[in-house]
Amino acid sequence: MSSQDWFTKDFYSTLGVSKDASQEDVKKAYRRLARDLHPDRNPGDASAEQRFKDVGEAYGVLSDKEQRQQYDAIRAMGGGGPRFQAGAGGNGGNGGFEDVFSSMFGGGGRGAGGQQQYRAQGFEDVLSNMFGGGGFQRGPQKGSDVAAATEVTFRQAAVGDTVTLRTSTGTVKTRLPVGVTDGQKIRIAGKGRPGTNGGPAGDLILTVRVAKHPVFTMDGKNLRMTLPVSFDEAALGATVEVPTLDGDRVKVKVGSGTSSGTTLRVKGRGLTTKQGTGDLLVTVQIAVPGKLSRKAKEALQAFALADATHDPRERLYDDAAK
Repeated sequence: MSSQDWFTKDFYSTLGVSKDASQEDVKKAYRRLARDLHPDRNPGDASAEQRFKDVGEAYGVLSDKEQRQQYDAIRAMGGGGPRFQAGAGGNGGNGGFEDVFSSMFGGGGRGAGGQQQYRAQGFEDVLSNMFGGGGFQRGPQKGSDVAAATEVTFRQAAVGDTVTLRTSTGTVKTRLPVGVTDGQKIRIAGKGRPGTNGGPAGDLILTVRVAKHPVFTMDGKNLRMTLPVSFDEAALGATVEVPTLDGDRVKVKVGSGTSSGTTLRVKGRGLTTKQGTGDLLVTVQIAVPGKLSRKAKEALQAFALADATHDPRERLYDDAAK
């Protein structure tokens, strides 16, 4: 769980979406608001900065399926917000909670004394369990966790860049793990809400969104990319240059008779992690030109005649019949 104040915070309203909004709608709303409210675009505007923090916290919860379900369940129990009333015996706004907990946990005394005991113990025990020992006890208590989200470029994720976050509890600077993936959650210890009675602070649960790269993808500590080659390079063999994430180029040998889908390995050109350095995995894709000159067509027709005995689908039919 992230925080007891899930009872009072309407994350859907913060993002301006309905409770049945799709994950894609939630993501779009967050991106729009985060862009408009970013402190760099609103220098000196304390209200916009607070809204920016609130939007990040809301997205951190609603973008995660499990946390969103937990949040919805908690809000449903409270009817969207707290309904506490002091004293015993009166129904008021208190009955809704007692009826819910009574049905959930097998009932209990319905008299004034039973209700008083239930409010004092049962409800607090339930919240204590839900929030990992919440703040109802008198001893030192750990502060609640805080959810936040951030978007980074593919390169920032690949190298483990340092990012600065503005959360509901303040500004946090942290280094991302090398190769962090889209949707990955990172727990940053001690950056949540302050503890009570001398207890430690809670943690910051950070959801990382990683933008796609036009060339590279991550596969553990390896990088992957697709390498277009011409038909003659694949048929006859060639040495071609391949870009790397570092910005330089390396030469790769494409053997004669290479087919599309063949993967070549460039050692040591992946991500450098604590477990070692990965490789660059290059998948060959034969690029067919959209237009051919008359001479090129004649040359291909001559090739087709010379290679007429070769059937590239010979094994396909046999394998399909198995």
